[in-house]
This record gives sequence, C-alpha cells and structure tokens, in this order.
Amino acid sequence: MTTDYLIKGFIIGFSIAAPVGPIGVLTIKRTLTEGRLSGFVTGMGAAMADTLYGVIAGFGLTVVSSFIMTQEFWMKLVGGLFLLFLGIKSFIAKPASAAANLDSKGLFNNFISTFFLTVTNPATILSFLAIFAGLGLGTTKTDYSSSISLVLGVFIGSGLWWFILSSAVSRFQSKITPVRLTWINRLSGLLILSFGVFALYSCLTLQH
Repeated sequence: MTTDYLIKGFIIGFSIAAPVGPIGVLTIKRTLTEGRLSGFVTGMGAAMADTLYGVIAGFGLTVVSSFIMTQEFWMKLVGGLFLLFLGIKSFIAKPASAAANLDSKGLFNNFISTFFLTVTNPATILSFLAIFAGLGLGTTKTDYSSSISLVLGVFIGSGLWWFILSSAVSRFQSKITPVRLTWINRLSGLLILSFGVFALYSCLTLQH
C-alpha cells in the first residue's frame, strides 16, 4: 500500500512540474548563465513548494475523508473534469517566452525566490486537490504513513524533473528549442489527461 502511494505521488509530482512555464524558463536561463547547480537549485525551490501543497492536499483530504467519502462521486467528477481542463491547457500551451522576473543573488536566493513564486500561485494547490480527489486519494481511510509516502513521492517526482531539465540544458545547450519544449508540454498534458480519464471512469464504476 505504502509503495503504491509513493509511486502515485511520484507521478503526480513529475507531471505537475513538467509543463514549461515561467519557472521552467527561469531554470533554463539560470542553467545557461550560471551553471547546472544554479538551475537545479532554482527548480528545487519549486519542488519544495509542490511538496508543501502536497502536504496540504494529502493530509487535508485525509482529515476530511469522512466528508469526502459521502461525496465521492462528485469529488471524482469535478476533479476529473478539472484534470481534463488542465491536461488540454498544458497540451495546447506554448512554452513561456520569458522567465519569471527574479534576479539571482546566490544559490539560497535562487531556491527561496522560486519557492515563494510557486507557493503563491493558487493554481498549484487547485491542481493538487483536483488530482488527489480525482484519483480517489482521501475517499478511503488512509493512514499517515501512506500520506507521508504520497508526499515523499511528490517531492521525488518534482525534484527529478528539475534535475533532468537542468542536466539536459547544461549538456545540450544548443539543442533546447521551443519545439522540444512544446513537446514536453504535450507529453505532460497527456499524462494529466490520463488522470482525468481515470477519475471519470471511476465515477462510472461508482454507479454500478
């Protein structure tokens, strides 16, 4: 059970981090100008913010699981539809053309600045709540070890994406093109869409 939650958290964290928005562009920019470590630390600020929202969503859903269990159909329906919206939006979105407007003043500033930039984005918590509810996380009684595994998976998944991005940019600087970034958005969009389809399918099974 705990391993299942770790894997689910990993997939969630990776898919939420992957769309190339302003933070992604900022990570690419700092990798090119300051080196791979600077870019990776920049991304890890966003990963920590994702983890914080994962804690809020995961433990929040666990606390109110008795209410969610009585509204399971509607939670999955609304969550599934929202995931379809997020997936389509990511699939058709063009990569951000500009980085987030943050000046670099060292590794700690790189980390903390992107942490606050990400944590103040309300779309992040909505994404986590939608995915968690859509996948039925919180609709059944969950022990805290499973919730911790889920959150740890989110951190590992998000962190891995930023490691891959900063390493790839550092290694293949001349090959990072808007077309390739567009395909990253499309693949992450398809992954989020699959979450939405799964949630809506779960709604149908609840009716039988």
